[in-house]
Amino acid sequence: MKRLLIIISLLFLLVTPVYAEAPNNKFGIHLAQPHLEELKNTASLVNSTGGDWGYITLVIQENDQDKAKWQEIFDLLREYHLIPIVRLATKPTAAEASAGKPEGSFWRRPEEKDAQAWVDFLESLNWVVKDRYIILFNEPNHATEWGGQVDAVDYAQTSLALAKKLKEKNPDYYLMLAGLDASAPHSPPLFEDEEVFIKEILNYKFEIFNYIDGWTSHSYPNPGFTGSPWDYGRGTVRTYQWELDLLRELGVNKKLLVFITETGWDGQKLSRDTVASYFQTVFENVWLPDERVRAVTPFVLDYQTDPFLGFSWKLFNNSEYYQQYYTVQSLSKTKGQPAQTDKGEIILDLPKQLVAYSSFDLNIRIKNNGQAFWDKKDGYKLILVSEQKKVFEYIFSDIKNLRPFQEININFFIKTNSFLRKNKIKFYLYKDNKKILESKDWQFEVVPLPSLKYAVSLLPKLISGGDNFQIQIFNNQENLVFKKTGLKMSVGKGELTDIQNIIPGKKYRLVILKPYYLPRQEYIVFQKENNQIKFKQMWPLDFNQDGKLTLNDLKTLIKNPKLLFLLSP
Repeated sequence: MKRLLIIISLLFLLVTPVYAEAPNNKFGIHLAQPHLEELKNTASLVNSTGGDWGYITLVIQENDQDKAKWQEIFDLLREYHLIPIVRLATKPTAAEASAGKPEGSFWRRPEEKDAQAWVDFLESLNWVVKDRYIILFNEPNHATEWGGQVDAVDYAQTSLALAKKLKEKNPDYYLMLAGLDASAPHSPPLFEDEEVFIKEILNYKFEIFNYIDGWTSHSYPNPGFTGSPWDYGRGTVRTYQWELDLLRELGVNKKLLVFITETGWDGQKLSRDTVASYFQTVFENVWLPDERVRAVTPFVLDYQTDPFLGFSWKLFNNSEYYQQYYTVQSLSKTKGQPAQTDKGEIILDLPKQLVAYSSFDLNIRIKNNGQAFWDKKDGYKLILVSEQKKVFEYIFSDIKNLRPFQEININFFIKTNSFLRKNKIKFYLYKDNKKILESKDWQFEVVPLPSLKYAVSLLPKLISGGDNFQIQIFNNQENLVFKKTGLKMSVGKGELTDIQNIIPGKKYRLVILKPYYLPRQEYIVFQKENNQIKFKQMWPLDFNQDGKLTLNDLKTLIKNPKLLFLLSP
């Protein structure tokens, strides 16, 4: 019996849908127009009280496929941590006064031939998160939304053609059929009952659900957008539950997370305090506890004219909002963690030789070609992996706010030791414990410290020699990398040994100094061995020892005539 119970439990786990995924913030809002100020206020609304990465529903019309405009909007959404749900739309056009078509205006009926233009445009954008949420048009069981006449077969055919092309181009497109009006009457060709419409789609193109990932629901509280948040069934805030049950009865067994992209009460029929109270009730008791609900974006943040003035969350001709905004803002939220595509390059231009017992400040270039902002605070860091057991001492500068399609130089500080050997190192970019990128191998050799033979004449000496010489070495960034004092020279020649912190094959500026003599400089490309340099003659004219010849040197000489001995042969 015990074994039978275990088997039954395992079978139950296999057939029961599991909706738990990465942490998700369900809160969102629907926007009529994505203005900058509205995006900021959306983030303040949906990412408040512990929340992050809420949702925003946007509409892109076929005559607004402006890559620069929408990429700027997507980049702002990335900055504000807002996940876009994009509803595709055609363009409104005037209806002809003919039988079977409504008076006024309607949306042009999309065609299969439009699919490639949509794919090309959507592919041109760098999306905010990995899942590219797309809704295939809007309420096609209304004639005004489908060229003046409802046609479920045509909707299924057109949507399937577009869905196939999108999925073929990139599997990250998360596709949903249009939200339907659950309260529409069955009165073709102007309206069609939602259940009838869905059945016609499935009878004609059941395969469309092979390309559909989620379910769009317009769960409005009817009748008249004034229904109770406690109502059940079709035409309520639980319309999505009725829709999922219907799909299951019709043979759609695929797990479909629900995106309630339109819902809300008419604030011209109910008090705004009542609307706020209703939103709090339905969020806390219906939408948030239901694991099938992925996002809720009520309609609409700001709409200042009829016919949707009553649904606007923003006060009429005012920068403030109705109480529902502040009530929803105050509700406890989840810190969402949507997946983002990380890709880019770690570009190396590092030396093939380093000298022992030295420290180096090198550069590694990192290019971000993905979706996320790369920053230390979000867990992004560089890691070095060496094939040698004796790992060098090293440190990287922090990665800070590297946006998509930007690149930066990361300072890489490394300290060599006494081990003279060939090395192979690889660099990795990690986010938390996940490897994002890896570099090509950096192969280099640690070589012994080089020496330098130098020559210089001290004028007007007949035989140049003495001590208290100093040599300074500067790299091509004019950073002092090595200095040695107390050097001695005999017969115009000396040797500098154990030169640290230089890279063989690189060019350096060398400066030789001696008290009371004007300094001299030369350039040299250091090699592993046989390094030699000859400085120009040094003149004992720096009497005030400021490193240059000025009238102050003459004043110093007048005050201290004993310095004239420097000019003796």
